[in-house]
Amino acid sequence: MTHEFKHIIQQALLNQQLGIANVLATVVHLEGSSYRKPGVRMLLSSDDSITGAVSGGCVEKEVQRRAKSVFETQIAKVIAYDGRYRLGCEGILYILLEPIRISKEFISEFLKIINNRDQFSIESFYNLGDESEGSFGSIVTLNKHPFSLNDQHEIDTSLSGIFKQNLSPLFRLLIIGGEHDAVKLCKQGKILGWQVDVITSIKDPKQLKDFPGANSVIAQTPEIVQLEEINEYTAIVIMNHNFSYDLRYLVRLQETNSAYIGVLGAAKRREKLFNELFELTPNVSEEFLDRIHTPAGLNIGAITPEEIALSIVAEILSVVRDKEVFSLKKIIGNIHS
Repeated sequence: MTHEFKHIIQQALLNQQLGIANVLATVVHLEGSSYRKPGVRMLLSSDDSITGAVSGGCVEKEVQRRAKSVFETQIAKVIAYDGRYRLGCEGILYILLEPIRISKEFISEFLKIINNRDQFSIESFYNLGDESEGSFGSIVTLNKHPFSLNDQHEIDTSLSGIFKQNLSPLFRLLIIGGEHDAVKLCKQGKILGWQVDVITSIKDPKQLKDFPGANSVIAQTPEIVQLEEINEYTAIVIMNHNFSYDLRYLVRLQETNSAYIGVLGAAKRREKLFNELFELTPNVSEEFLDRIHTPAGLNIGAITPEEIALSIVAEILSVVRDKEVFSLKKIIGNIHS
């Protein structure tokens, strides 16, 4: 969600600079089930462009059509979209359409939040109904400071409908390795909207251009690697193709609380890796060992570097979301509880 909102804000700011007006669409309420849930957003622009999506693609044109009055009047409204007969879903979406204008103060603080990888929250105020108009709108709280997404309009915070969403920092994928398969994993992480950072060997340093989509590429050794920014919103994948380097990185990574640690390599290598880790650090915790996944990835029959990267990001998601992995065809009822 955070990467989607970041992209929307960046596009809204660019549009403003070009003299293009913006309306933000937010799903604030759902009756029944739908492809996507409350909290998803998209940006509608007066040049008829769309950034983001609130469904699988079947709702967007209707929302765009019904947002024309918001561009004209600059008055926010809520619309209802009944997908029970049109989408094959079993729900009614309620979507807040609000004109937005990004202030310099907001964008300055927002960029700090993103760069520091801090949490923030969004509250949307509205009245439930179809074509319901009023002093509706959203307030983003950054470091305890509330910012309206439209500093030219007052928002009525006493309204009966309030949707609050807490957004986590951008999820970070730290790749340790600089070979061809690491490039494929970098691309997969970027597609998911993750912040991808790469550590390569000092003996074979790489550049940012070698990893399309990466946030940073640096050459380090296990002994000098910086660990300060590794937290529960970070997944680490070690893919050095070098047993000694893998072991040395695991020794250092005990100092972190990352959500996931994956190590590329054969299954028969795992016991040797753990045995030598115990010899070097006898007090290694069970909690740390539980976070190590080696061989990294889910057993989906992956063969190519692209497929292996897919299996790794799938495993990371299953761990972060705390989901047991099985085919969705076995589910009876709603996919998302």
